[in-house]
Amino acid sequence: MDIKEYFARTSYQGSYNKLDLATLTDILQHHIRAVPFENLSIHCGECVELDLEAAYNKIVRKKRGGWCMENNHLLSWVLKTVGYDVTLLGAKVYVPEYDMYAPAMDHLLLKVVLGGKSYIVDGAFGMACQMWEPMELISGTDQPQTPGIFRFLEKSGVWYLEKVKRKQYTPDQSVSASHNLEEEGCRPIYLFTLQPRDIEEFRACNTRLQTKQASLFVSKSICSLQTTNGIRALVGWKFTEMKYNYKDNMDLVEIRILADEEIEKTLKEKFSITLDNKLVPINRSRQTILV
Repeated sequence: MDIKEYFARTSYQGSYNKLDLATLTDILQHHIRAVPFENLSIHCGECVELDLEAAYNKIVRKKRGGWCMENNHLLSWVLKTVGYDVTLLGAKVYVPEYDMYAPAMDHLLLKVVLGGKSYIVDGAFGMACQMWEPMELISGTDQPQTPGIFRFLEKSGVWYLEKVKRKQYTPDQSVSASHNLEEEGCRPIYLFTLQPRDIEEFRACNTRLQTKQASLFVSKSICSLQTTNGIRALVGWKFTEMKYNYKDNMDLVEIRILADEEIEKTLKEKFSITLDNKLVPINRSRQTILV
């Protein structure tokens, strides 16, 4: 594992001699724009491994992406290697279908202490709820970023992350009617505590999320990547491109349903991903809550 090889993978060419917030932000942004948030291994007949070396080989050498226990695990190694004070934390993700948070820990994120302040760094939530900058760990303060306004709320030692969404706009009204574009408003993302975690505490979660039928990652094949002005995502056969704050405080959303023969080309051209095994796309609704 070579830090210079990782930075070549993310096209980061800046200095990392100065451990400040600007450098931390730059490293995070290069990561989320180069490394997709994806679970394609599950739908290629492969297993997602928890070990750091496996994540490094997959993301850096095979130029793939991964989910939080791969992406953020690798990012924690990167930040520790250059000298940042990093702690692993565990979160429970909000499930909109059931209007509740997951009953068990199902997300890995990072806390970085810098200049006496704590920041949350998450390079692996993906889609439109992905933060683009480290967030200072303070309660009740709006932290505007390009994707929208994020904020933390703390109650009795539990921290809640939420995002204020913009209204979504599409020039194709048939898309708006058939794909339930989101309205503006506040969206919960996840809750967490500041209890330090070890990667081994995520082993059961890593197995559960790729095997249980109620898991989002079993019911949907997902690949998303942040761009310089928005995101692109492939969920099943649905390819979405979004531009943030396109006009009048609205995000532009363009959706296209791909044919089977377009999937491989789209992954290569839009996400720079070439798979070793054949992908079987899937996009079905979850019928039961993950327990």
